[in-house]
Amino acid sequence: MTHRHPLTDEQRWTIALAKDRRYDGQFVTGVHSTGIYCRPSCPARPPKRENVQFYASPAEAEAAGLRACKRCLPNAVARDEAAVLAAIDEIKASEGMPKLDELAALTGYSPTHFQRVFTRATGLSPAAYARALREERARSALTREGKVTDAIYEAGYESPSRFYDNTNAKLGMSPSAWANGGRGATIHWAVVPTTLGRMLVAATDKGVCRLSFDEGPEALAARFPNAALVEGGAEFEALLGQVIAAVETPGEFDHIPLDVKGTAFQEACWKALREIPPGETRTYAEIAAAAGNPKAVRAAGSANARNNVAVLIPCHRVIRTGGDLGGYAYGLAIKRELLKREGAN
Repeated sequence: MTHRHPLTDEQRWTIALAKDRRYDGQFVTGVHSTGIYCRPSCPARPPKRENVQFYASPAEAEAAGLRACKRCLPNAVARDEAAVLAAIDEIKASEGMPKLDELAALTGYSPTHFQRVFTRATGLSPAAYARALREERARSALTREGKVTDAIYEAGYESPSRFYDNTNAKLGMSPSAWANGGRGATIHWAVVPTTLGRMLVAATDKGVCRLSFDEGPEALAARFPNAALVEGGAEFEALLGQVIAAVETPGEFDHIPLDVKGTAFQEACWKALREIPPGETRTYAEIAAAAGNPKAVRAAGSANARNNVAVLIPCHRVIRTGGDLGGYAYGLAIKRELLKREGAN
């Protein structure tokens, strides 16, 4: 049994009982009473626990004398992974967006099956993955290029208008603002007392871009040295009231708009965090899996650490696999209190 996988055998058994497709390719279930091994998602009737042993790969299971299940075809997982990697290489190398039919032909799958395989592996469709990659390139280029137009073309957009259509709502600030430390952007902010301590809230016209505890406006000035930082404001006051209510009575936050930026994987992690119901917790491994890469547990932890909007992106709902609270940027006392208010055990 490999020790590289973060899951325990009992966790693998729970996954196998749930037939969770997200873990296909991460391990296989060996059933020694029948002499076969299966994917975690195999639809066959669950075997008895005492007959089961878990293996990191089909090769390990076959070395133990087991043969592949003819129903779930677990030995095809390696081919799926190779197909996804080949498609990602093609997307990265292409100036435009390769068509689904072209990617499927490259991998030898039908378009429908390939889309399903790719989405299961990455958490995004091929088209969504290509868009996320291009947007990430645009953000990177905007920090390097002297001209916004040059950065737009470098990122692979056919025209500036296409870039603005695709990214304006996501980037929040204008491209030139991102390239020049917030130049031209206005960020409203306030520091308010709460039962959890002094809280900094800041927002662009798109949504909340910073929520933190025991910080002042200097944190904003460091990130956006050229932005216009304005304390208060009539429209901002209404949003601030919603934020304070959400912090004092934690629950669902989907109605509060956010303006946050990260890599495609980080944003997938943040999306997974927002999908955790109040009163429940997830492990870092579960967040990595929900974000489309079960092996990226450390990267999921890093995405948590880079969360600029505490509470509204509820990274406090993530704990370690053994049940330990783990870390929290603003101290375990606040994390413990938030979980207590939400009714988490």
